[in-house]
Amino acid sequence: MDKSRSRPETLREVQPFTFSQSSLQDFSDCPRRFQLRYLFQLSWPAPIAEPIQENERLTRAGERFHHLARQALLGVSLDALNESVQASGERDLPLWWQHYLQLLPLLRIGECRPEYSISVPMGEHRLLAKYDLVQYFPLEQRAVIWDWKTSQHRPPIARLEKRWQTRLYPYLLARTGLPGQGNARLAPSGIEMVYWFTHAPDQPERFLYSEEQFQRDEESLRAILAEIDRRQPNQFYKTEDERQCRFCVYRSLCERGSQAGSLEEIESDADNPAKSSLDVNFDQIGEIAF
Repeated sequence: MDKSRSRPETLREVQPFTFSQSSLQDFSDCPRRFQLRYLFQLSWPAPIAEPIQENERLTRAGERFHHLARQALLGVSLDALNESVQASGERDLPLWWQHYLQLLPLLRIGECRPEYSISVPMGEHRLLAKYDLVQYFPLEQRAVIWDWKTSQHRPPIARLEKRWQTRLYPYLLARTGLPGQGNARLAPSGIEMVYWFTHAPDQPERFLYSEEQFQRDEESLRAILAEIDRRQPNQFYKTEDERQCRFCVYRSLCERGSQAGSLEEIESDADNPAKSSLDVNFDQIGEIAF
C-alpha cells in the first residue's frame, strides 16, 4: 500500500491549519516548499548550508541564546546564567550574552512577557505568533515586541518590512490585546516591533504599527489564506528565483541541484532572498535544559 497517498495534498484536507510567520513566508517564497514541508510533512536529508557542522553550531548557539534571554527575564540568577554561557563552549555566545546584559535593564521596565504566544482564528484556519518578548507599558497603553536575531549580518530594512513576521506579530497583538489587563485592546498605533541583533546591538530595526497597516495586513492575511485554500495539488509551483533553492533542503527533490550553498556566501550577500532560510524556526523549538 502506498502510504504517501494518505497524506494531504491541499489545505482543504488540513482544517484547521495553524499558520505561523514561517509557514506564511515559505508559501510566499516558494509554494512548492510549503506543500512539501507542511502538507506532505516531508523530511529530506539535506543540509541548508555548508559547512554543515558550522551551520549546526550557529543554529545551536541561536537556540541557546534565546533560552538564556528568556531565563534572564524570568528572574533566573544572572550568575548561574553567566556560568552556563562560559561552560557552553560556544565561541559566539559570550559576546552575544554581554550585549544582551547591557540591554536587559531596559527590558525589565514595565510588564515583560517572554516567549508569549497568541493563536487566533481566521476563517477556517488559525494564526499563531510566538514572541521572544512582549514588553507592556500599562500607563501608556503601549507595547513593544522584541525579536532576537543571531545572524551575522543585518538584512536590509526594506526586506524586513515586507516579511510576514513584521506584519503578523503586531497584527495579532492588536487583535487580541493582553489578557490580564482587562483584555483591553491595544491600539495599533501603540504597538512597536523591534528586531535586535546580537552582532549589532546598537543598531536595532524598529517598526511602528498603525491602524492603516493593521487594515492592510488583515486584507493580506485573508487573501493569502484564501489563495492557499484554492490551490490544487499541481498548483504549488516552484519558485522562479532559483537562488533560493541553494539554501533549501528540497533542492535535490525538485531537481535544482544537490549541493548546498555556503554559509560564507549567504552571509556575505545581504540581498540574498534565501538568507531567511537560515533563520531558526522558534515556533517549533522547545526549551533547552542546562
